[in-house]
Parts: sequence; C-alpha cells; structure tokens
Amino acid sequence: MRPLNSVVESSRHALYNVFLTHCQAFKSGIISHIYVANNILFRYSKCYSGDLNLACKLFDEMPHKDTVTWNTMITGYVESGNLGAAWEFLKSMKRRGFQADGYTFGSILKGVAHACRHDLGQQVHSLIVKIGYEQSVYAGSALLDMYAKCERVEDAYDVFQGMPVRNFVSWNALIDGFAQVGDRDTAFCLLDCMQKEGVRVEDGTFAPLLTLLDGDKFYKLTMQLHCKIIKHGLEFYNALCNATLTAYSECGLLEDAKRVFDGAVVTRDLVTWNSMLVAYLVHDKDEDAFNLFLEMQGFGFEPDIYTYTCVISACFAAAHKKYGKSFHALVIKRGLEESVTVCNALITMYLKLNNKSMEAALNLFHSMKSKDRVSWNSILTGFSQMGFSEDALKLFGHMRSSLEEIDDYAYSAVLRSCSDLAILQLGQQIHLLTVKTGFDSNDFVASSLIFMYSKCGIIEDAWKCFEDTTKESSITWNSIMFAYAQHGQGDIALDLFSIMREREVKLDHVTFVAVLTACSHIGLVEQGRCFLKSMASDYGIPPRMEHYACAVDLFGRAGYLEEAKALIDSMPFQPNAMVLKTLLGACRACGNIELAAQVASQLLEVEPEEHCTYVILSNMYGHLKRWDDKASVTRLMRERKVKKVPGWSWIEVKNKVHAFKAEDRSHPYSEDVYQILGELMEEMKRLHYLASSDSLMHDVNHIYLRSDLSY
Repeated sequence: MRPLNSVVESSRHALYNVFLTHCQAFKSGIISHIYVANNILFRYSKCYSGDLNLACKLFDEMPHKDTVTWNTMITGYVESGNLGAAWEFLKSMKRRGFQADGYTFGSILKGVAHACRHDLGQQVHSLIVKIGYEQSVYAGSALLDMYAKCERVEDAYDVFQGMPVRNFVSWNALIDGFAQVGDRDTAFCLLDCMQKEGVRVEDGTFAPLLTLLDGDKFYKLTMQLHCKIIKHGLEFYNALCNATLTAYSECGLLEDAKRVFDGAVVTRDLVTWNSMLVAYLVHDKDEDAFNLFLEMQGFGFEPDIYTYTCVISACFAAAHKKYGKSFHALVIKRGLEESVTVCNALITMYLKLNNKSMEAALNLFHSMKSKDRVSWNSILTGFSQMGFSEDALKLFGHMRSSLEEIDDYAYSAVLRSCSDLAILQLGQQIHLLTVKTGFDSNDFVASSLIFMYSKCGIIEDAWKCFEDTTKESSITWNSIMFAYAQHGQGDIALDLFSIMREREVKLDHVTFVAVLTACSHIGLVEQGRCFLKSMASDYGIPPRMEHYACAVDLFGRAGYLEEAKALIDSMPFQPNAMVLKTLLGACRACGNIELAAQVASQLLEVEPEEHCTYVILSNMYGHLKRWDDKASVTRLMRERKVKKVPGWSWIEVKNKVHAFKAEDRSHPYSEDVYQILGELMEEMKRLHYLASSDSLMHDVNHIYLRSDLSY
C-alpha cells in the first residue's frame, strides 16, 4: 500500500502548489492574462483523481477564453473518464463560437474510443469533414484510432485510405484494429505494406500481431516475428517482451517462452512475471508457477490481484490443497480479502478441492461485503456440480432478487440441478425465463436444456431445443448425442456424429465420450474399440481418463472383463477412481469376485471413505455365500467408521416431488403402490421379461417411497 500512499501524497502536494500559484496570480492581478489562466487551468486538470471542480470554477471565472481553454477542459474530462462532461463542453464550445482544432478532435476521439461510442465518433467525423480538418494528420490518426478501437475496421480503413500523409501511428492503429477483430491475414498484410513503404516499425507495430499467434500451427510465424523484433532492436521493450513470451506459450513452446523471460532480466516488469506465471499454469507446470511466485518477490516485485487470482486458480488438486490455504492466509495478510476478484478465485478453488471444502467456500461467500455476478455463479455452480441441487435452486431464487440480470452461467447451472432432480415443471419455467431473456439460443444454456429434458425422459423436447440452436458448436451436438445414447438410441447418436463430421463441426474430447457411451449402450464393441484407437491418429484428440472409463464400461457390458483389465493396464497414466469404479461395476455384472476383490483393494487405497466399494464387495460375497469374507468387509467398514449411505430417488407428480429409498413404506399410499408394482411385475414375469420369482421379489423389495421433499 506504500506506493499508493506516496502517489496520493505527491498529488496532494501538486494540488497545493497549483493552489498557491493561483493565489499569487490572483493577488498580483495577472490571472486575467489568458496565458497564465490557461496554464493554471491545465495544472488543475492534471491533479490527482481528476479533481476538476477547481478547474471548473476557474474556467467559469475566466473573463477571456480561447480554444486552448476549452481544449484543456475537454482533455481533463476525457482523461478522468467522464466522456459525458467532455461532450457537453464540446457542444458548448461550438455554441459559443469557438473553432475546434486538431487537438480538440484528438482529445474527444480518445474518449469516444475508450467508451466504444462509435455513434458519437461518427458525429465528430462529420464535424471534422464540415470544417475541413479531414486532411489533418493529427485529427485523421485520432479518427482512425477511434474506429479501430470500436472494431469498425472497414471505416478505419476508409479513413486511412483518405489520409494524405500516413505516419507509423496511423499504420499501428490500423494493424491494432484488425488484430482486435481477429483478422490475422489483413493485419500481417498491413505489416508487409508498411515495411515496403519504408515506414518505421516500433513496439506498437508488433505487439498486436503477437496476440494473434495462439496455436501450435503458428509457431514458425512466431519465430519469424521474433526475429524481426530482434533485427529492429526492439526485443527489450516491455510490451514486446511480454507479448512474445505469451505468444510462444500459446503456441506450445514453453521452453522458448522461458528463454524470452530469462533474457529480459533487466527489463522485466510485473506483467512479465505474470505472463511467465500464466505460461507455467497453462502448461500444467504448477510447481514451477509456485516457485516463480516466490522468486518474483525475491526480486522485489509485489504480486498484484492478477497474480493472486492466477496462482489460486491452480490450487484445485488435492496435492495443492495446502498451497490454497496458504495463499488464502497470504491474501488476508496483504489486505486483499476485500478484493472481489481474489475472493471469487478463492471460492472457486475451495469448490474444486472436494465436497468438504464447500463450507469454506460458503463462509467466504457470506463474508464478502460486496458480491458480483461471478461470486453468485461460483456458489451456484458449486452446488450444482456437487449434487446439492436443492440448495442450488434456493440460491437461484435469492440471485433473482439480488441481481439485476441472470446470465448464461447461472441458467446453465440451475438447469443442471433441475436435471439431477428430474423436476420437469420447474425446468420448463426456467426454460421460459431463458426465452424471455434471450439466453435460450446460448450454446451452454441450450446444452443444459437438452440435458434437462433428456433426464426428465422427454427426448422430443430435447431434440426441439437442439433444433433451435445454430449447430455451429460441438457443445449442443455433444449434449444431444448423450441424450440419445442414454435413452438407448445409440444408433441415432452415431448418426449425429456422422452428420457432425460432414458439417465440419469441430470435434472435442467430450464428443468422443458421447460416441463411446453410445457404443456402450447398444453393444457396439468393435466400433467402440475402433473409435478409441483412432481418436489421436485420425482426429488429433488423445484419449483422456474418461474415454478409457467409457471403453471399460463398453467391454464390461459385453462381458469382456479381461480385455477391460488389459486396457487399464495399457493406459499411459494411472487409473483414477472413476475407471476403477467402472471396472468394479463390470465385475459385479459378470460375477467375477476374484477380479472384483483386486479392484476393490485398489479403490479402497484411493478412496478409503467411499461406502459404495464396501457395499458392492459385501453384496457380491453375500450372493456367493462367502459369509466370512462378507463379515471381513463389514468389520473393515466398522473399523474405518464408514457407513452405508442409502440411495434416494424421486418422482415429480403434480408439481410435488416424492422422494424414496430402498424398502421405504413411509408414504401414505405405499401399500397401494406396492400392490400395483406387484401386479406389474407378475405381468412382466408372465410375458417372460423376468427370469424367476426371485428376481420379482428382489425388485419389489427395492421399491421405496417417501414424500417429504416438495417445492
């Protein structure tokens, strides 16, 4: 905080000195001289916090004014971020008969560009043409820069073409404009033209171009641009150094990014350190990032809010849990706990750690004096992802009364909770809200709507939601493929995958999870095996843990346990709990107790508190009448204080949710329900859908009803 205090003190001192000068000028009678008054007015406008009250007072008292006087006030308001006041001064200036000049237009256009008000910029453009200033290099450059920053690159190019003289400022503004809209080809073409015309290049020329190099295919172009930067002796400019470092990182060249960083020892600033920190995090070099965080402070650089949010965002793995808490303590120590951005990062970190950290996230959320939309969305998403769906729905209600607008993230999260609870009517109400607010066309919201209708069993409405999308993104395609796969219509899902390829929709790793799920649900073992093998070679998407889990499920459903086990052994990484649970489920389905015991042993090392593993193994031993082994599992649960958590299901009837668990008879109509279910099971048995009366009784005994949850 010391640097900020010093700025405040120096600004107060400057304001005091201007005030003294003003008093002396007034006392000596020279304040009426326009040159002296303009000088004092200018110094008032430059004081800390843009305190223009004194400047305005002096302006009103000045008996004589000229164009410089008006320009000073316009510039002061523009630099203080008050475009509205600057615009009013421009209009008053015209009404009072003062002629605007190049500096007037330069100042006001700077404010227009910062506010992205191209409508006002067009009015200024008309005024420039009207009074004949379109040939002014200063006004023309400001006009070009305004259009470029407002992303009106065609208008900017027209201004550029009409300029009688083009300097490097004009070229740089145009290049920057095309870079902002992502027009890589035009931006680099302008660089070539600029060099052919012999215009001097500088750091502002190359920095925007480097931001366009954000993929593996641009690594050669990044190197070529870096060579040009070195050739012109610009490699030690901070902005270029930072942009080059980031470009190498974005192209996958972390070592080259590190070489740029190491070569900038003398010119490093905080942005340089932050850029290298982000590069490490993007490339999953978390330990290197944490070490760099300590190193930067050793070199005398105090981390800023951006630094803290970056390192905190990396502390979501269990291995980094200790770092997350340490960073939280450091945030409090440095007095940043009131920063909304930092608190949001901490909330997200706690939510990503595990379910037990939910309380810490909530405590932090409730302690925040001010919350933004990200704060609310983070907690809502946390509730939704961790299965606290009822809490998510309640929080969504509070959000609607606390925030002016609900965004796509909130709608996506609450719709996912409706899916988990299979609450169709509430989901339909939220669907209506998304239509009213225009978010139903958003890919993420549409994806959640597809998922919600699918989980509620209405695949037709899921398809209608998909039909209403642009179909340009894989997000909605993946969702509708999942929907059909999970409804047992894997052939439709695979047909959609073929159409997706024909339309050249960009595939991602989620696409192949949906494809493998479809293969698994309809027993296409060979086709699923081919998809898994061809992912990296044909589509450039290396298989992840979730793809192997789908393949294990595919083999397990088909009874190919040995192949499933061999696949896990051949994985390029250690299997996580998801893969092992999938294999354990396959062992249960196939009745392979020996392999199940091995897999359960591994699972209990990874997740010793997970009750499902004990229950599955115990039930398998019981089914085989291996009572001693079953007793051993029960004893182990008791020793580890693991309790079986009953599974709950629910059904919505007439806008009321009825929740139930195994062998539950607490519902007032339970006897009637059991009787009807019994009749249905007998009918199924008669039609040979059930193999034996044992299956009938087993299923009936697992019917459960309770109606203590309603909305």
